[in-house]
Amino acid sequence: KVNNRPSQLSGGQQQRVSIARALMNGGDIILADEPTGALDSKSGEDVVQILKDLNAQGHTIIMVTHDPSLAAQAERVIEIKDGYIIADYKNEDYQHAEPQPAAVIDKHRKSAFSSFIDRLFEAFKMSLLAMRAHKMRTLLTMLGIIIGIASVVSVVGLGKGSQEQILSNISSLGTNTITVTDGYPYGDPRRQYNDDNLTPQDAQAVADQPYVVSVSPQLNSNMNVRYRNIQEAASISGVGKDYLDVSGEKLALGQGFDEQSILRRTQDIIIDDNANKTFFPDNANPIGEVLLIGSVPGRVIGVLEPNDGGFRRSVDSPTLYMPYTTMMSRLIGSAYIESFVALIDNNISSAAAEAAISELMIGRHGTDDFRIRNSDSIRQTIEATTATMTLLISSIAIISLIVGGIGVMNIMLVSVTERTNEIGVRMAVGARQSDIMQQFLIEAVLVCILGGLLGIGLAFAIGEIINRVGGDSFQVIYSPTSIIAAFICSTLIGVVFGFLPARNAAKLDPVEALSRD
Repeated sequence: KVNNRPSQLSGGQQQRVSIARALMNGGDIILADEPTGALDSKSGEDVVQILKDLNAQGHTIIMVTHDPSLAAQAERVIEIKDGYIIADYKNEDYQHAEPQPAAVIDKHRKSAFSSFIDRLFEAFKMSLLAMRAHKMRTLLTMLGIIIGIASVVSVVGLGKGSQEQILSNISSLGTNTITVTDGYPYGDPRRQYNDDNLTPQDAQAVADQPYVVSVSPQLNSNMNVRYRNIQEAASISGVGKDYLDVSGEKLALGQGFDEQSILRRTQDIIIDDNANKTFFPDNANPIGEVLLIGSVPGRVIGVLEPNDGGFRRSVDSPTLYMPYTTMMSRLIGSAYIESFVALIDNNISSAAAEAAISELMIGRHGTDDFRIRNSDSIRQTIEATTATMTLLISSIAIISLIVGGIGVMNIMLVSVTERTNEIGVRMAVGARQSDIMQQFLIEAVLVCILGGLLGIGLAFAIGEIINRVGGDSFQVIYSPTSIIAAFICSTLIGVVFGFLPARNAAKLDPVEALSRD
């Protein structure tokens, strides 16, 4: 008879359904008003037997009847006339029903936890049915959550990818490097009096320190370079034998400078990829060829790998490298260097090394007529800046999440109004306020969770497109933490913004709810 309507049930069947409904939420006390009224004798006996069995299981049965024969079957009889109790006595002829064994009672009684799980599952099923009944409205409600979650995950992924790319470029300068440049710090009035402060001996003194792996002095100039009938302006850099180590540059062809190159002031040069393309456009092997730098010839002994767009070489013009001693004596005629770069042992704190180098240089010069740049401080600055920007943009994305949450609350409030009759029917057949609240709260949370999952999927799709377009130069890097946080956030939004509609639904009066059109 599960699929039959109430009007299709007999009187006895309707009474049994009423008893079953009373037992839905436990029914420790059952009030039976004329339980055998309008029933034939057989059906009446069946209903009374059911009540006796329930009493044997521990339920308290209170019957209201005008039938003395039915009252005679009760343990205690209270007679009421004209609103007054005229008799209250124990029935001496009452035969106590044999109590059922505890095992039988436990079989019919579910534990509180099992009952809670059943009610939760039922609320979950009702929520899915409601969402399926209004697919378009559910999808539009999810839209704000989808956009918000996708924005947060994508922004964090873009920020992480940008940070990794920038830090990778910084690492190409040489891991854990400290650059010392001549001249007083910026803003110091003494800068106008003296800019030539650093000597090769300063670089060697730093190189002798136990925490320093290698050092490369450096000078820079711009000159015209000619090869056969090709002449171009180029950047000329004088460097030390360890330049490749401290700069992170790699050779595509040939070799680098050695100790003899520095001591003998050889006229060997290393060219970058731009210079190679400029002076050797036909892809000829440049090794051994001679270029005229100003009026000084230089023999090519090496070619650097192409610039990857990082921080190592920020100029697009041809760049040539020669021993700094050669440049000092043959090109610019100076005894001073512009700067030197020290590669610090990775086991040593860069901050401690910076302080030690500063102290050493002040001891040698008697003043702080130099500037120090720590690659690790640059790294930290970029990390902090990227984190701040990611937080800022994520905050904007979170606003869209909140707007999406308000949209969920708005639609759920409308849904409560539309389904008032349904709520009344559920309460009338035994649903508790907590059951109604669970259903609407689960519905709101499900909308937000599904929106969150779709948002994460959308973020992955956006990231895949960016990764394909950007190639190896830029990659979106997803953070598991941000994905988990976004998922938790969408769930919390469902709980927070679904609470008010769920509470309103739970507080409805069943009588009033059923009477509404």
